[in-house]
Amino acid sequence: MLDPHGLYEVTGDLPDLDGPVLIQALTGFVDAGSAVQLAQDHLLEHLESEVVVTFDLDQMLDYRSRRPPMIFVSDRFESYEEPVLALHLVRDQLGTPFLLLTGPEPDLQWERFIAAITALIERLGVRLTVGLNAIPMAVPHTRPVGVTAHATDKGLLGEHESWLQRVQVPASVGNLLEFRLGNSGHDAIGFAAHVPHYLAQTGYPQAAELLLDSVSKNTGLALPTGGLRDSAKLVREEVDKQIADDEQAGRLVTSLEAQYDAFIRGRQGNLLADTDAPLPTAEELGAELERFLAEQSRDE
Repeated sequence: MLDPHGLYEVTGDLPDLDGPVLIQALTGFVDAGSAVQLAQDHLLEHLESEVVVTFDLDQMLDYRSRRPPMIFVSDRFESYEEPVLALHLVRDQLGTPFLLLTGPEPDLQWERFIAAITALIERLGVRLTVGLNAIPMAVPHTRPVGVTAHATDKGLLGEHESWLQRVQVPASVGNLLEFRLGNSGHDAIGFAAHVPHYLAQTGYPQAAELLLDSVSKNTGLALPTGGLRDSAKLVREEVDKQIADDEQAGRLVTSLEAQYDAFIRGRQGNLLADTDAPLPTAEELGAELERFLAEQSRDE
């Protein structure tokens, strides 16, 4: 492995912190409803922050798979939106400092990147690393947003109840970081918000609000969520309006509600799989609702 320290540059003197929390909010892996992106943007917009470490993303990003946007005007290129991977020092609403890792998930050199983050965690005395994620689930938007919690030590989870048993999932840098931290004796925890799969391609602030609330409850950080809550109300009203205008879409949501309620009552089955009951499958429900909402968007 190449020297991990060659992947990043400290912008100044590293701050002297007393056991801070590190929130890693890398985007690019799933991020249903753009919940992770919404959460990180909300924190940087509403809290005092500064960049303390920048990463050489040019070594780790496959530009052909995720091409950054450029603006073309008339006869010239006006701007280029350069991707940035950085570690921020942020202060919560009570002035408590914490660290926030933002930017696109690296495509390359995962182990080297994780080694670099681990070195920074040890150098800054991080006591807990918290990962954010959002996954599409066969759940209706009319029920509370759920969250799957996982950690390097079960004692870190508190009263969180598992939604899933044993499943195989594709790896991500964030999840691999949690795994590697656990193997090296560092505490790490992660939260994956459940986003209705028929809304996975649209902004879903309800999930972003839940992610930040989950971080607050497990770390004691005072994180703002008021703006996300207001946005969530507007999204809920718009989705309700669109579905109310289509009888078939309404029946599909009702079926999802029945499936969800049965699951909650018995904690049986798997919301990522088909059920034995005479209900439409998750894939059929999602496809039909995506079709309906897409038609509504085209009409508007």
